[in-house]
Amino acid sequence: MNLTISGHHLEVTPAIREYVQTKLERVKRHFDQVIDIAVILTVDNLKEKEKRQKAEVNLRLSGKTVYVESLAHDLYAAIDILIDKLDRQVMKYKTKVQGHGKEAIKHLPDNSEEDAVVAV
Repeated sequence: MNLTISGHHLEVTPAIREYVQTKLERVKRHFDQVIDIAVILTVDNLKEKEKRQKAEVNLRLSGKTVYVESLAHDLYAAIDILIDKLDRQVMKYKTKVQGHGKEAIKHLPDNSEEDAVVAV
């Protein structure tokens, strides 16, 4: 799995890099078939003082790319919100891939014996 952490108008410090890596462990724990993760941390120069910090991630899985972004006043809060959203989407994808909630026709019980008893 490749992990890329980059900053836009921001220097990515070792503390921020470590924080993102520890938070991404939760996603990797729930779904281990991750191919590539690209995290972009941005500081926007908006006129309004709120929600200037932006965190976004592109997570490549086999057969799907998940994109999530979050805005907050603090960069660490933006990363926390981002990881929560990403974890929900990965869990949703995992249940979709694994389950489907349907059984194959060959595993369904055979009703021909019951039909024969009712017909008599």
